[in-house]
Amino acid sequence: MSNNSAAQRNRKLRQDALREQLSQQKHEEQVIGIIEDLTNSELEFDSLMIRRKEIALNAHLKLMAKYIPDLKSQELTGAMAVTW
Repeated sequence: MSNNSAAQRNRKLRQDALREQLSQQKHEEQVIGIIEDLTNSELEFDSLMIRRKEIALNAHLKLMAKYIPDLKSQELTGAMAVTW
């Protein structure tokens, strides 16, 4: 069991290092820049450029998902109190 827990600790360390590296690559800023470009009515893009921006946008979002957890995948812990 100690081998398994050591392997789990090593995996967690690698995952944390990868998340830290991804978080420093400013994917959020690049996503915002692409969205601003696409919504700017003064800019015109041909269909190829729009497709390239769409691919880049999706790639950045997938990388962001590696270090920003999806709320649907997180389990709720503890009791939630709702008052009306």
